[in-house]
Amino acid sequence: MTTAATSRLATVVRSRAFAVTSEVVPPRSSDPSSLVLQARDLVGYADAVNVTDNPTATVHMSPLAGAAVVAKAGIEPTLQLTVRDRNRLALAADLLGGWALGARNLLCLTGDPLSVGDQPDAAPVHDLEIVDLVRLAVSLGEGADVRDGAQGERPEYFVGVADSPLAPNYDPGRLERKLDAGAGFVMTQIAYDVEAIEAWLTVIRGRGIDERAGILVGVAPLRSARQARYVDEHLPGVSVPPSMIAELEDAGEDAEALGAEQCASIVRRLRDLAGVAGVHVMGLGREGAVRRVIERAGLLPRPVPPRP
Repeated sequence: MTTAATSRLATVVRSRAFAVTSEVVPPRSSDPSSLVLQARDLVGYADAVNVTDNPTATVHMSPLAGAAVVAKAGIEPTLQLTVRDRNRLALAADLLGGWALGARNLLCLTGDPLSVGDQPDAAPVHDLEIVDLVRLAVSLGEGADVRDGAQGERPEYFVGVADSPLAPNYDPGRLERKLDAGAGFVMTQIAYDVEAIEAWLTVIRGRGIDERAGILVGVAPLRSARQARYVDEHLPGVSVPPSMIAELEDAGEDAEALGAEQCASIVRRLRDLAGVAGVHVMGLGREGAVRRVIERAGLLPRPVPPRP
């Protein structure tokens, strides 16, 4: 058996350096050029980037192909896989294939409901639950095979899960079950309310969750008051403080620059909170905004992990 390559993201998180991740969206075509540009824009800014899997339940280039493009562009890909579109056979196959194409991290997701996408009549699969997908990925990394035969290099993914800590009726036990299955990092829904995140972290630390997994808090710069209101009203588990919306409204043509500074300020505050291992910076389609947030938050240069 050959030795698997170590995930850069795992090394940064486990060394307790403050991790920075972002994401790229594969195109709605077979032309990878836009994806190459997205990835290159984030080289040196993020420790790894998520490659999304049919986001908003719309058809895009596969995340496996996207992971290969991203790896070739010089940045570590995090493969997103949803249980919405695949049965256990397809999930196992994609886990093996993703590793072969350069993915070293995995984010296990349910997937947006098909009703919001461009194929509302498609049949959802949900053969496995998220906990089952985490177990499957971990078992493959430990040497289990999909058949009784020899296996070469193990796909030892750094396995992550999503969480929405500010959603109504939040249950930390659900996150604990994902960690029990073997998840090593958590990416949260976008957060603008730092006080609410701090209160959530108090609960998380009390249960020892922050010691079991690296917690990456999701952040996203807002471009305008209009966008802020839309995010506040339509994204589940996301609340934008009225003061932020009012500031963006007053900023007029400077709203986009202000939004980047607001987001950088949130990141700086998160960096001081015990239990936060890093941030997941989402540009909502604008990599330039991601770079500005990372620069203004003082997160450069990124650490160079030691060789394994």
